[in-house]
Formats: sequence, structure tokens, C-alpha cells
Amino acid sequence: MKQPLGLGSFVVAVAVLVGWGAWIGLTAEMSRTNQTHQMAAMKPVPEGMEVITLGAGCFWCTEAVFQQIAGVLSVTPGYMGGHVKNPTYEMVCGGNTGHAEVARVVYDPKQTTLEKILDVFWEAHDPTSLNRQGADDGTQYRSAIFYYTDAQKAVAEKSKAEAAKEFTSPIVTEITRAGEFYPAEDYHQDYYRLNKNRNPYCQIVIAPKLRKLHLQE
Repeated sequence: MKQPLGLGSFVVAVAVLVGWGAWIGLTAEMSRTNQTHQMAAMKPVPEGMEVITLGAGCFWCTEAVFQQIAGVLSVTPGYMGGHVKNPTYEMVCGGNTGHAEVARVVYDPKQTTLEKILDVFWEAHDPTSLNRQGADDGTQYRSAIFYYTDAQKAVAEKSKAEAAKEFTSPIVTEITRAGEFYPAEDYHQDYYRLNKNRNPYCQIVIAPKLRKLHLQE
């Protein structure tokens, strides 16, 4: 039986060592940075390709993982599942819009399958943790699969049932029909690649996750 991904304890320990003041200061800096950026443009979906939108905690992490998965054409961080139109990062972080941080994954069904993508999804985060991944706490970090067709819903439900056998605690991942997707601000796009040597979060949280999944850091 799998134990939930142990990043939570690791991150909390690091946060205690460096001081919560520094951690909160970093978060505040990111929020201030948000005010000077525009929303990213929606990437078109090529003919014959399929889309699934996944919530697995911080979308920087989810993007960094799925960018390296064979058969995936593009990954776009954004927001879904809320009740406010055109949400900003600052609004979503406030926890009042109902949105989850998500990654819109476009993939080639001739090169991979939704089943394989969801296998990575279960490994890439702790689906037994309600509204929290590590030190990232709030409904915006909930575990979620947003499907676009009934066929995708059936695959997701079957995959969840199979994954549940591998965890010691119940899976809390929601499986919901996709609503409107809002791409996140441009500075969130391709975040890990562009900031892995600049933002400590990348080395504290994202790099160990990639290492665990045997992906390139």
C-alpha cells in the first residue's frame, strides 16, 4: 500500500528552518508580481488531439510534471471550477472564487492514453489530502479531474477506483465535468523551467517531486 506523498513534512521542516516570515514574504512577493502581468493566451487544440484538465495542488508542479510525459503536446496552467469570471491569481489565492489551480493537458491519443496520464496524476500528488498539498493549503489546491466527455468520466472513475487500492487513506479527488478554463497569468506559464534557479519553491517542492517520478530536474 502506498503512503501519501511525503512532501508535506519535508516542506514544513524546511519552512521552520528558514522561518515562516521568509516563506510568507516570498508568497507576498509573488502576489505583488501578479499585478504587473497579463493573462496568457489560450493555446489552440490541434485537430485530433484530446484535452483533460487536472488539479493536483500548485499548478507550477503539475505543469512541470506533465511537460515531460510522452504524448503530451502542451500544458497550460490556469483556473477552473469556480463561480467568478476572469479570476486573477490573487483572487484565486484568496480562496473565495471557488476555482482550483489546474493544468490543461493536451495530448495525442495515438501516442498515449488518458489511463496513462491518470497513472502519472495519482503518482504526482497526494490524492488523499483534502484541499492541501504540502504547505499549499486551501480549496484552490484541491485534487480534481475535470473531464470533457462521458468516456473520459468513465476512464477517470475506473482509474480512481484502481488507484484507491494503492493508498492507505481514502482518495478525495473530485471528478467533475469541465467548466470554463481561464489561463493563468503569463508569468505562471513554463514556470519551473524559467524559475527553477530563482524561486526557492522550485527546489524545495518541485525538484524533489520530479526526482521521485524519475523525471528531469
